[in-house]
Amino acid sequence: MGRGRVELKRIENKINRQVTFAKRRNGLLKKAYELSVLCDAEVSLIVFSNRGKLYEFCSTSNMLKTLDRYQKCSYGSIEVNNKPAKELENSYREYLKLKGRYENLQLQQRNLLGEDLGPLNSKELEQLERQLDGSLKQVRCIKTQYMLDQLTDLQGKEHMLLEANRALSMKLEDMIGVRNHQLGGTWEGGDQQNVAYGHHQAQSQGLFQSLECDPTLQIGYNHPVCSEQMTVTTQGQTQPGNGYIPGWML
Repeated sequence: MGRGRVELKRIENKINRQVTFAKRRNGLLKKAYELSVLCDAEVSLIVFSNRGKLYEFCSTSNMLKTLDRYQKCSYGSIEVNNKPAKELENSYREYLKLKGRYENLQLQQRNLLGEDLGPLNSKELEQLERQLDGSLKQVRCIKTQYMLDQLTDLQGKEHMLLEANRALSMKLEDMIGVRNHQLGGTWEGGDQQNVAYGHHQAQSQGLFQSLECDPTLQIGYNHPVCSEQMTVTTQGQTQPGNGYIPGWML
């Protein structure tokens, strides 16, 4: 008849519990040693009794190296696996924070435009009014400064145009003076020529006398008055001492 199955539970008898602990502890240490030798495995065993006494076994010469290796393999992988989850949680928190700020800014913008003012109390409305007054003053100040800058630029351009106009006026006056000087010299030479020509013309008119006759051309008929005048004129011009014969008589 085979041995029955032993129920695993805490041994109530203190002496029996200590004897069982000693036997099974030694068997466990033996099994760990056999496993490390037979399978060429790195085995470390740590046992604490109910009184806090330490029993250990390590197949290598240093238990700390084995514990470091165990920590890197176990807790390192846990940290690596938990890193995406932590990053996702941090990103979600950041998203919620940015979403709250965005909604708050949208509400403030609507309030500045005069919308959704119903939920605001008197204090918040006064604060909104002060904010609008400050913004309006700042806008007016910037606008005034911009207009002053434009006015300064226009005054500078006006000064430049006045200087250019003055320079052009002086240049034009110089050109007019030079031209008047040249024209004055030309007019003086022309006056001298006109005086000489007038004197010569006066002399020529003294030699010739006008014929008081009918200028109508008639062929084969000589008017008696014109013939007498022409005879007198010819006699006067051919007197001795004059020495001049008109060209029409040649």
